[in-house]
Amino acid sequence: MTRSFLFVPADSERKLRKAGDVGADAIILDLEDSVAPAALPDARVLAREYLRGKSNVWVRINSIDGREAAADLEAVMPSAPAGIVLPKPESAAAAVKLGDRITVLESEHGIEAGSTGIIPLCTECPEALFTLNSYIGATERLAGLSWGAEDLSAAIGSSSNRDEEGNWLPVYEMARSLCLLAAAAAEVPAIDTVFTDFKNMDGLRLYAANARRDGFSGMLAIHPAQIEVINTVFIPTNKEVENAARIVALFAENSGAGTIAMDGKMIDRPHLTQARRLLKMAQQARKK
Repeated sequence: MTRSFLFVPADSERKLRKAGDVGADAIILDLEDSVAPAALPDARVLAREYLRGKSNVWVRINSIDGREAAADLEAVMPSAPAGIVLPKPESAAAAVKLGDRITVLESEHGIEAGSTGIIPLCTECPEALFTLNSYIGATERLAGLSWGAEDLSAAIGSSSNRDEEGNWLPVYEMARSLCLLAAAAAEVPAIDTVFTDFKNMDGLRLYAANARRDGFSGMLAIHPAQIEVINTVFIPTNKEVENAARIVALFAENSGAGTIAMDGKMIDRPHLTQARRLLKMAQQARKK
């Protein structure tokens, strides 16, 4: 289970030096939005060097349909990243196209075939919201789905994506929900987007708690200070673990039952599925 993905600008040697010490479960070296076009050649070199010998380090490349993506991939694939974060896909066809290119580069550089994952940022284009079911069975490289509000906001011309209280406006709440549902349908983790108010730790804690409640397995982060909060929130509490263990034990003791009474409430097979998922999440978190 990967709870936290920290974006790090690939052109910043200072930030790259610190990235491995902040406790993020995964790092995303960013070659897209946080790097100016003129800085891309040097950023690619830094990314390639940083990746060598490291695990669970990803790279966000530029749009697969743009002219920079090929150079991004040529630069970083020799160092065997854990995967590629794919921005602005209009459908799963972009992930398939990326996967085909990765397959060639894995072969060229002696990388285990199929070992490079793909996480699309699946809501950054308006048309993408109408194609999210295309990710079901599209590619075995699909390692998760995440979403973004900033590019979507720019694309549709909205002046804000949140209301005065910091809540997502309806369009973006819909995009978030569709990402969650698409990930469930494709049977991959759903990863919630960044919380941009990086100094607001109370707000981050509430946002992360809501994300876990809703079914997201982790979050993207834009600042090292966010990592501890995210990692902590995405670990089930002792009370949740105890309750889940009781549910599993009750169904084990009553293997033929469809519903069982517990603490004055009726629980059924969907509760068992949720309990098993939570226990697996807790077990994986303890290994971090």
